[in-house]
Amino acid sequence: MTAKQIRVMVLNDMEKLDRTLFRLEQGFELQFRLGPTLQGKHVHVYTNYPAEGERFEHRKFCALDWLNPTGREDDSDKFCTLDLKISGSYQYYFGHGDKEKSGGGYIVVDPVLRVGEDNHVLPLDCISIQTYLSKCLGPLDEWLDRLRVAKEAGYNMIHFTPLQTLGESRSCYSLADQLELNPDFSPPGQTYTWTDVGNLVEKMKNEWNMLCITDVVYNHTAANSKWINKHPECGYNLVNSPHLKPAWVLDRALWHVTCAIADGKYKDKGLPALIQNHEHLHAIRGVLWQDVFPKIKLWEFFQVKVEPTVEQFRTLLQSGAKPDISKTEGKRQLKIVQDPQFRRFGNTVDMNSALENFVSHGSSPGAIEDCCNWLRRKLEELNGEQFHEIKHHQEQATNCIAGTVSYERLADHGPKLGPVTRKHPLVTRYFTFPFEEATLEEDLELINQPEKSCHFLAHNGWVMGDDPLRNFAEPGSNVYIRRELICWGDSVKLRYGNGPEDCPYLWAHMQKYTEITAKHFVGVRLDNCHSTPLHVAEFMLDAARTLRPDLYVVAELFTGSEELDNVFVTRLGISSLIREAMSAGDSHEEGRLVYRYGGEPVGAFLQPSLRPLVPSIAHAMFLDVTHDNECPIQIRSVYDSLPSSAVVSMACCATGSTRGYDELVPHQISVVTEERFYSKWNLQAKPSSPDEVNLQSGIIAGKLALNRLHQELASKGFNQVFVDQVDEDIVAVTRHCPSTHQSVVAVCRTAFKNPKHHRYTDEVPPMCIPGKIEEVVLEARTVERQADSYKKDERSINGMPGYTVEIKEHIQLKDSKVVRQAGVTSRGRSEYVQEIVFEQLTPGSVIAFRVSLDPKSQELVGVLRNHLIQFNPLYKAGSLPDANTPDILKSPLTQIMSNMTLADMNILLFRCDAEEKEDGGGCYNIPGWKPLKYGGLQGLLSVMADIRPKNDLGHPFCDNLRQGDWMIDYVSNRLISRGGTLAEVGQWLQAMFAYLKHIPRYLIPCYFDAILVGAYTTALDVTFKQMSSFVQSGSSFVKLLALGSVQMCAVGRFPALPPLSPALSDVPYRVNGITEQKEQCCVSMAAGLPHFSAGIFRCWGRDTFIALRGLMLVTGRHLEARNIILAFAGTMRHGLIPNLLGEGVGARFNCRDAVWWWLQCIQDYCTLVPSGTDILQCPVSRMYPTDDSKPLTAGTVDQLLYEVIHEAMERHVQGIEFREKNAGPQIDNNMRDEGFNIVAKVNPDTGFVYGGNRFNCGTWMDKMGESERALNKGIPATPRDGSAVEIVGLCKSTLRWLVALHKQGLFPYSSVAIHKDGKQLSMSYEEWDRKIQQNFEKMFYVSHDPNDPNEKHPELVHKQGIYKDSYGASSPWCDYQLRPNFPIAMVVAPELFTVEHAWEALNTAEEKLLGPLGMKTLDPDDMVYCGVYDNSLENDNYNLARGFNYHQGPEWLWPIGYFLRAKIYFAKKLGKDTYDKTVYLVKNVLSRHYVHMERSSWKGLPELTNENGQYCPFSCETQAWSLAAVLEVLHDL
Repeated sequence: MTAKQIRVMVLNDMEKLDRTLFRLEQGFELQFRLGPTLQGKHVHVYTNYPAEGERFEHRKFCALDWLNPTGREDDSDKFCTLDLKISGSYQYYFGHGDKEKSGGGYIVVDPVLRVGEDNHVLPLDCISIQTYLSKCLGPLDEWLDRLRVAKEAGYNMIHFTPLQTLGESRSCYSLADQLELNPDFSPPGQTYTWTDVGNLVEKMKNEWNMLCITDVVYNHTAANSKWINKHPECGYNLVNSPHLKPAWVLDRALWHVTCAIADGKYKDKGLPALIQNHEHLHAIRGVLWQDVFPKIKLWEFFQVKVEPTVEQFRTLLQSGAKPDISKTEGKRQLKIVQDPQFRRFGNTVDMNSALENFVSHGSSPGAIEDCCNWLRRKLEELNGEQFHEIKHHQEQATNCIAGTVSYERLADHGPKLGPVTRKHPLVTRYFTFPFEEATLEEDLELINQPEKSCHFLAHNGWVMGDDPLRNFAEPGSNVYIRRELICWGDSVKLRYGNGPEDCPYLWAHMQKYTEITAKHFVGVRLDNCHSTPLHVAEFMLDAARTLRPDLYVVAELFTGSEELDNVFVTRLGISSLIREAMSAGDSHEEGRLVYRYGGEPVGAFLQPSLRPLVPSIAHAMFLDVTHDNECPIQIRSVYDSLPSSAVVSMACCATGSTRGYDELVPHQISVVTEERFYSKWNLQAKPSSPDEVNLQSGIIAGKLALNRLHQELASKGFNQVFVDQVDEDIVAVTRHCPSTHQSVVAVCRTAFKNPKHHRYTDEVPPMCIPGKIEEVVLEARTVERQADSYKKDERSINGMPGYTVEIKEHIQLKDSKVVRQAGVTSRGRSEYVQEIVFEQLTPGSVIAFRVSLDPKSQELVGVLRNHLIQFNPLYKAGSLPDANTPDILKSPLTQIMSNMTLADMNILLFRCDAEEKEDGGGCYNIPGWKPLKYGGLQGLLSVMADIRPKNDLGHPFCDNLRQGDWMIDYVSNRLISRGGTLAEVGQWLQAMFAYLKHIPRYLIPCYFDAILVGAYTTALDVTFKQMSSFVQSGSSFVKLLALGSVQMCAVGRFPALPPLSPALSDVPYRVNGITEQKEQCCVSMAAGLPHFSAGIFRCWGRDTFIALRGLMLVTGRHLEARNIILAFAGTMRHGLIPNLLGEGVGARFNCRDAVWWWLQCIQDYCTLVPSGTDILQCPVSRMYPTDDSKPLTAGTVDQLLYEVIHEAMERHVQGIEFREKNAGPQIDNNMRDEGFNIVAKVNPDTGFVYGGNRFNCGTWMDKMGESERALNKGIPATPRDGSAVEIVGLCKSTLRWLVALHKQGLFPYSSVAIHKDGKQLSMSYEEWDRKIQQNFEKMFYVSHDPNDPNEKHPELVHKQGIYKDSYGASSPWCDYQLRPNFPIAMVVAPELFTVEHAWEALNTAEEKLLGPLGMKTLDPDDMVYCGVYDNSLENDNYNLARGFNYHQGPEWLWPIGYFLRAKIYFAKKLGKDTYDKTVYLVKNVLSRHYVHMERSSWKGLPELTNENGQYCPFSCETQAWSLAAVLEVLHDL
């Protein structure tokens, strides 16, 4: 059972893809998902794909339903889906809000063709088609004898040119009656009907396994069609298209010139009937300019009659008329208004404009006369402009006429028509003229007689370089008057208008024609598709598909651009576009076409069954020659017919030819003039027999073998292609099957030049073929034989009898005449290569080898595929059971991995270079490229995710895999060296890789990818099973963020956390490899990768506890979170938690906020974890029981956690004031002496925690100046001393919680002791809580009232309605800076804020601070704002040097989490409408994080970006708190 194929179309706002081709197969599922620009919006997707059981209607669209797999508010995974079961072209569009359409496009679903009695499927790539000119088949009862040639030559599809009654010209494409079978097919006394044709087609389908298609011609009908005379409105005539009148006048004049030249009337002007040189052409130009143009005065159709117009104007002036300004629309210019009937001097001017332009100064006759004179002069000027424009048209017409005459009568490659006669006029007529000959003057009179002029119908043709989407016969086109049309004088162009209502008869007639065709044929070729009006073809094909849903539609397009081709392919649902090998000028180009038109590269990666829908090129029908192009024998040589056919038949697409090519007919079989019949099949036919052929005729035997091979390759899945240009004439095409790894290699020596006249080299380079040659499938060459020389037969279309094909099929290499020897060489242990030396690969010959892997490789690939079935059922094909399965491979990988911890997963999947180096290793480095981001699987998978969809096998990563086993060994050895379950996974990989090392190197990238993808996806499944239900049932985005927990939380070689109390249960232990002592191995959290991942700089108190809730509590890693909380508790000193942990012994207590984040995490632990309050009773081993203690070993002094919490609170109230231990350059090279003095206290009046000084920075905005040159060294950029807003919020949150815990009997303390002036006082937690509550809004809110009594510094206010960043800073203006810190307080202590004030402040933050991924750290209106962080910059700029602006503008990611969570919280309080808008904002913002993570090779979110989301090279690539904060937003949703 193969997995269902699902393609995902990601919708992006304003993305219009109507010129992009998306091809799908029946049975596929198409999912529409929202791109980042649409996340959160209410998007509706509409499509005209019909609902189950309904008929397809082009204009009937229905909305698709959204499916949200998680069922949560986070619907980033939602999609709507189409199950594709019907072929055709379907449109989709989508809109949101009041925009009905904000993007859209088309999808094309391929038809499924069935053949034979059993109705088996004929894949499109299996098609071998041959074109027949129907008129050359003779009577219907002789058709099978003639068509048998196609059957015996191995074709499985016939293309018939139209079978309808032909027009006078006998051209196959000029049809006199679209509904009537050509009477030529009925012999005397017999009348065949469409039913008889249908029976014949059915017989061929069932008995010969051949399908039939035929042309439909919508553009024109034969000029002598009876129905067009009855219904002239169906063409472009002078009544319904009066704009063609001037062109018709010119056309008639040219006809009279033809008659005059034919009758010798211009002989004395140097223009005889037989035009032979350029002087004659010059004479034609003279006749046109001296006789024709002055006589017919075409300009008069475009001019105004001056005097009557002036008189009309005079009358208006005399009556005092004024201009109506509303009608001139402010366009003052006077312009000619074209007469819609195109009468001579029928044009007018707009009198309103005239009155506005020529204003009379008074009403006196003199003033009016002046005005009239101005107008007269203007009209004469306008007439002059029209005259010049027509003159340009006439110049172009003259050039086109001269060019046509030159080609038709002088050019060597032209038809050389001979003398000018009425049968072969000077130029083809552009219009029909069904009346008696008369003089030109009499002809021109008819223009005014509608009952006659309606029969002057415009002929069809084509225009070089024209826009195919423009109809050249419609108004606005000058093609007919400029004589730019290459005209088909036998056909009338049909005028459909915009829909059936514009020409009911024509639409009905053509629909009937289409239905007859669709009833009897499996497919249609759209003739002249690029100039068939799209809406007409669309309508007709809808009608055809109603009768035959799996209609096969073929077309040849000459638009000149793939984008324009796609317009036709997508709108019409074209299944295959005709391409031609004859378009290649040399063998190199011919090979390139094979590569271009189908297949994937050899050794391509297995693509997942669910993957993005990517644009494709149209499916090709690649023909060696088409029926309306020149004969290859004339252009190349007879010897090239076979090898070029072989190149074509090796293409991974539909292929084919035209009848006559295989018999070597040495001329083009003209669709117009050919009247002879094709020869019949007869096994006994003699070479000289012109009306019979068999396998000895021409290259038929070679074609049979090639067609069989083409069909076998397609049906057996040889869908990988490699084209090798061996030398200038030799092309080798490989077709490879990715499941069996069999190949067929065809080596074709083309002969574009005739070997008789061109010296080809005898030196044919040897070829190396990887693998074991099983057989020579065929070897063939064109040879001469004894026969009469070629004479064109009178009655039959005959080929050259003097050539045949010498062919052998299915022989052993030793029996080959083309190969001299084949040496077997072995390149390394897995490269089995056969070197072929050619003996007789003469021009015109072909040899094809069937190649397998050598038996050992074949067996190992089969076994490897067998082990891969656990990951993907597609590997069943070509798999073999393993007789000697290594023990490690007997268990499925899931079972082995199920024993892994999340800390093990960190090693398996992640670990950056610094972490690996700590263990004595490093990340794998690809020479000539770069090192991988991680040592674990993610490092490899990130690169492969870029390579796989594009099959970029030339990437240095793939090169490295092909060149040696280094990367393979790195992956397994790295894990084996770790011991435990990781070693088992390493052994599993090693055992899988053992097979890999013994298969051909070109296959290693795709199987290495398969093994790693299997291991990686299994690891992810096991990982998520160990996480919370929020993660397990969450969206892909939630899971991606949750992986951040695995990325950041690890056990290093050296313990990063100080040891926990020995009295604590459930602590993980290991044996130290060096000391062989038992030691604790708790998970610690890195602050960010790669800069804060290992050694002393890995663990930071602030970073850990800002990230802990998101990365550990929300993901369900409760025990590890407990251990981290308790480990940090053990390091408390001075009532503070360390900033830099340094394993506790090297801790620095220089931050004021870490302790409050730690307390917030304990609160979150108690709230989120089942029985979470148990942590309060856990023992904490105090490393520093007193401020001056030396570090004590674990277990020396234990306290319960609640006591440590109380100590932290009490110490703050009592006032923390100390100097850092070892103060000076040994612990901080940049800090000034005063900066080492740490203060943290509580204001007794407000309850606010405050502290710091202007020489240190105790909050997360902790940049210390480093530049002596810019004079900022030792100065913090953002001291944030005083009361920082987020610390006040965190303190309030802790107090609220402790008060509640005490009431529940879970926390024994209700107050803190204060020593003041030698007295023992106390303050209750409730009182402290109340003080903050009463003072916060007063002190922190910046009101709109300029006289607010609480405002100490009204002169410093520059933004109102916000919350201060701090209160009581030593530089008061710092308090008033807008920064993203107040939303943190809103999330942890929302009770401090009034809803209206909070909402206004958040909106200001959104407007001023919100960036694409992060929050600006400073208001861009602030004078020191700078959004680009460059830590290496050394200059004189105080505000920038050495990255001084780290927190003065760059956009940090983690605050965005708190901003969005605050928005969600307060939006809920403001009603549904506000909440819905906020949810949209949240989803929209987060979608950018999702996209960033998906594209990031680190699979993380950065620490910060520069302004407007630009990449910052100095940022950590992935940061713990960034991931955590975003995950918490999704948790809140």
